[in-house]
Amino acid sequence: MRVVFMGTPDFSVPTLEKIIEAGHEVIGVVTQPDKAKGRGKKVLFPPVKETALAHNLPVYQPRRARDPEFIEEMKTLNPDVMVVVAFGQILPKAILDIPKYGCINVHASLLPKYRGAAPIQWAVIRGEKVSGVTTMQMDVGLDTGDMLLKKEVLLDEEETGGSLHDKLSTLGGNLLIETLEKIEAGDIHPEKQDDSQAGEYARMLDKNLGRIDFSMPAAEIERLIRGLNPWPSAFTSYNGKTMKLWKAKTDNCGQGVPGQVIHVDKNSFTVQTGQGTLQILELQMEGKKRMDAGAFLRGCPLETGTMLGQE
Repeated sequence: MRVVFMGTPDFSVPTLEKIIEAGHEVIGVVTQPDKAKGRGKKVLFPPVKETALAHNLPVYQPRRARDPEFIEEMKTLNPDVMVVVAFGQILPKAILDIPKYGCINVHASLLPKYRGAAPIQWAVIRGEKVSGVTTMQMDVGLDTGDMLLKKEVLLDEEETGGSLHDKLSTLGGNLLIETLEKIEAGDIHPEKQDDSQAGEYARMLDKNLGRIDFSMPAAEIERLIRGLNPWPSAFTSYNGKTMKLWKAKTDNCGQGVPGQVIHVDKNSFTVQTGQGTLQILELQMEGKKRMDAGAFLRGCPLETGTMLGQE
C-alpha cells in the first residue's frame, strides 16, 4: 500500500518501523513541528521525524492539519491509507476523506473504554487488570470511529505507565500490520463502538495530577505512583522541597494522621494514608538523583512523626 504515516512521540515509532519492514511504500511522514526545549532552548526533532529521516522518508510538519495548503499536499500524494498513531492534532474531514481506505488509528486502549489522550497511564491509575490496543477507522469524533482489530495485554502487579507504554507500542505496530493485511484482502469487519461502554475520558496528564493527597487510600496512591512513572511523576514535599515517589507498596502497620511517617527501618519508611499505610521504597529529592529509600535514609535520618506534604 501507499502509506502516509502520521505520528509524533516514541509510542508511534515501532508502528512506522513495522510498516517499513512489511514492505509498504511510505510516501510521507507527518509529525508535529520541532520544539525548543531546556535552558539552552535547543531545537529537538520529534522521535517520528528522527526515524523518518533515518529511512530517507519525506517529512511534513504542519502547524495545523486543517490548513488548506497542507490538505492539498496530502491530496497530491494520493495515499491508499493514512496511519495515525499519537499524532497530536485533530484531523478534519477533508483529511479523513483523502485515502482510498481512510485513516486508520492505533489507539492504546480496548475501545470504547479509555477514549482520550492518556489511556495508558489512566489504565494503571484506575487499577485495570487488562489493557490493549485497538485499530480504528477514524471519523470526525474523538476516538469514536468503528473498531477494526483488538489485542489484549495483562497488566503486571508492578506495571508502570512506562512499562505499559512499551508493551502497547510494540503490540500496536504488529496489530496495524495485521489490520492492513486484512483490509487489502477484503477481510476486515468494522464494529461500531457502544457509547454506553465508553467509561471516563482519559484526559491529558499534567504535572499537578501527581501531587499526592495522603487522605486517599494507600492502594490508590500506589497506583498513582506507578501510573505517573516516568512522567509526570507522583510527588509530595519534605522540608520545603519536592519529594518524588517512584516505588511504594501498600501495608497496614500502624496508625497516625494522613501524611505522617509512622515507621522507619533500614531500607524504607511508612506513611499513614486515609486508608492503610504506604511503604516508600524508592524516591527522588529535588535536585538529587533517583535513589532507593535506604540510601535516602542513610543521608537524611527520618524520624517517626514527620509530616509529608506540608509546604
